[in-house]
Order: sequence, then C-alpha cells, then structure tokens
Amino acid sequence: MPDAPRPSSAILEGPIARALLRLAGPVVLANVFQTLYQLTDTFWVGRLGAEAVAAVSFSFPVVFLFIAVAGGVTIAGTILVAQAEGRGDARQVDYVAGQTYAIVLLLSVVLAGAGYALAEPLLRLMGADPNVLGMAAEYLRLSYLGLPFVFGYFVFQALLRGVGDVKTPLYIVGVTVLLNLVLDPLFILGWGPIPALGVAGAAASTIGTQGLAAAVGAWLLVSGRRPVRVRRGDLRPDLALVREIARLGFPASVDQAMRALGLTVLVTLVAGFGSDAVAVYGVGTRIFSFVLIPALGLGIATSTVVGQNVGAGQRLRARRTTAIGAWIAFGAMTAAGALGFAFAEPLVAAFVPDEPAVIREGARFLRIMAPGWGLIGVQVVIGGGFSGAGRTYVSMLISIASLWVLRFPLAWFLSSRGGLGTDGIWWAFPVSYAGGALVAVVWFLQVLRTPAEDEVAEEKAVAESAVGHPYGR
Repeated sequence: MPDAPRPSSAILEGPIARALLRLAGPVVLANVFQTLYQLTDTFWVGRLGAEAVAAVSFSFPVVFLFIAVAGGVTIAGTILVAQAEGRGDARQVDYVAGQTYAIVLLLSVVLAGAGYALAEPLLRLMGADPNVLGMAAEYLRLSYLGLPFVFGYFVFQALLRGVGDVKTPLYIVGVTVLLNLVLDPLFILGWGPIPALGVAGAAASTIGTQGLAAAVGAWLLVSGRRPVRVRRGDLRPDLALVREIARLGFPASVDQAMRALGLTVLVTLVAGFGSDAVAVYGVGTRIFSFVLIPALGLGIATSTVVGQNVGAGQRLRARRTTAIGAWIAFGAMTAAGALGFAFAEPLVAAFVPDEPAVIREGARFLRIMAPGWGLIGVQVVIGGGFSGAGRTYVSMLISIASLWVLRFPLAWFLSSRGGLGTDGIWWAFPVSYAGGALVAVVWFLQVLRTPAEDEVAEEKAVAESAVGHPYGR
C-alpha cells in the first residue's frame, strides 16, 4: 500500500498566524475532548459527594506524574519528526516514529506495574484522609493498569502532530469521548445488571475507551494510511537515536514531572485544611486544566511549526512563529480569565451542586487565579517554541522557576507562616504565573538579540551582491 500524502507545505511558507491557527484549532478540540474524560469523571463522581471528589483529586496528580515520564519521550519524538519533515526526509520521519513508539510502550508497561504497586503508599504519603484512602487507591490502581493504552494513543497523536496531521487524532478522540460520556454514569452509578462501581467506575470507563483509541492509532501507524508509517524494522532499538530521544526527552520529562509533582505536593499542603479544601482544589484545577487547553494547543502548534522551520533552515520564521503564538495565547487566555472571574460560582457548582461551602471557596479560588491566565499562556507558547527548536531544557527551567522557586514555597509560607490559610495557597497561583511568564519572555528576548542563521545568510548575500556596485544596494 502506498504511503499517505504529506501534509501541506503551508507550515513553511505563507502567513504564520494562519499556519498556527490551522494547526492549533484541531489540537484544541482534541484536547477539549481529552479533558472531557477528566471533567466527566469529576461531574459524575461529584454526585457521590465531596469525599468522592477528593478521592479523584488525590489520584489525578499522581497519575499525571507517571504520565509525565513517558510524555517527555513523545515530545522528543514530535520534535525529531517535525525537523525531519521540514528537511523533506519522509523515511527518517517513519524511522523516528517507530523508535519513539517502541520506547513509550516499554516505559508504559514498567510504569504501570510500579504505579499499581505504589498506589496506596503514595496516597498515604500525600496525607489522604482514611475516609478517602480506599476509594482513591481503587481508582488509582485501575488508572495505572490503563497506562499502556493511554500512552499508546498519546504517542500516536504526538507523532502525527509532528508532521502536521492534527485532524486524525481529533476524529479518534471525539468518538471515544462520546463513548465515555455514556459509560461513565453507567459504571459509576450502575444500571440494571451493571453494578455501581463508584469512583472505580470512572477509571474503568476511561481504560476501555482509551484502549479503543490506542488500538485504532496503532493500526493507522502500521497500515500506511497516515503520513507516518511504522514498519517492523523501525521498532528495533537504535542506540544512537535512542540517546538523541533521551537527550531531548529527559528535560521534557522533568518539565512535565515537575508540573505533576507540583500538583501532588500542593495536594499534600491543601490536605492539611480538610477534605472540603481538597475538593475545592480538585475542582478549581480541573476547571483551569480545561481553560488552559487553548494555550496548550497553541504551544503544540508552535512547537510543530518551529520544528519544521528549523529543519528547513528557516530560523527567522521559527522565531517569528513563537512571538506571534505568544501574543495570540495572551489574548485568548486573558479573555478566558475574565469569563472565569465573572462566572466562578456557576462553574464550581456544576461539579459539586450540593456542597455550598465548596462552591463558595471554589469560586474564591477561581477569582484569585483567573486574572493571571493570560500570563501562563505566554509561558506555555514560548516553552513550545524552544522545544520545537530542540531546546527542551528551557521549558524545564521555566517550569522549575515557576513551580518550585515561586508557587510551592509561597503557598507554604502564606498559608502556614502568613496565617492566610487556603487563601495563601490560592494566591500563590497568579504569582507563579507572572514569574514564569517573566522568565520565559526575558529568555526569548535574549534569543531575539542573537541573529538567526537565515538572517546572517541574508545579510551575507546582500553584502556580496553589493561588491563592485558604485552605490552598493
């Protein structure tokens, strides 16, 4: 079967904003659908009470921590695929895809086993209340069993995005999310012969639908029906390429792990204020994770466009892409922050309708952090631009500065030493957004002061053409 046609070359030429939005649109929709997995879980689990929501809230950052480890490998694969696509080397695209796919699947099996064994000890370490521990551990173990399916689909969509195919992952995740919308209440609350599984039902539903997505993605990769085609020989380890993937993937994994670990550590801090506070934190961060999707979509689109242009030797266009993407993200996320501020109470009430104390405090949490959402958008897109250029360590260092130099120490100090209680934790969020954005912008401005390779080449060509001309150019 002949390979599928390559995506349009619009990424390498034409208006940059149009190329970014063309890629970001389907990525945003796909991420919206993906986030609906978590939002649907929280919605239906919320019908079981605040303790059930707290159980899922404890589990989410721990699962994300393990996902982050393999997530760095998928980012490295996307970068290398995008740069090979920019060079026009279709065979290298397929080879890198095969190596990345094999590494991620191997990691997923190892991490699934470790996560299953460590589920309850991790929750105890985080300070889970005894009333929450049993439900959280059951949900967490099932979630870890599904990691190979989750990773299988994640690496599939990451590889296709590297070559600019953003629509296929959208179609697949759209179908599976619709299926999850049906299965979630069925498994959580039970119906007819199907027993009510409680919070574990949310994990079981997600595993089934993610498994379907992973199977379809694997079939498309080996069949040659998409621009990326993985052959059996591409799965055999190539140590040189594995090292290159590790070089790019390790900082990306640390970046994502630092984000996940930051959420986990903050849950531990919040847990000291009771289960209601954990429920507030869980609902607030879930809403924020949904709102963050446009910025993440633009970050992924920026990484793809930058990667392909770097591969094609067009570094000036790559830099312009990052700047334009950052401005778009700032505008979109600032608008989202205004809406989040205005409709804070109805948003929280949608998740915990019968918990007035959680609704009041959750609305306060949203109103404190929402005005800073535009700044986190800038940080995400600039980090995506650096990653697309192969400088994944920059995004890692920005995250460390934002989360570990600012957010957690400030949250601890204000809530404990400053006597602000949970307000101190909530205020640490906008402060860390501002600090992360400042570091990202300053670093990017330093890059802009250094002439890009294509700028130097252009200046050299102008100088050479002026030689011998009486008036220069």
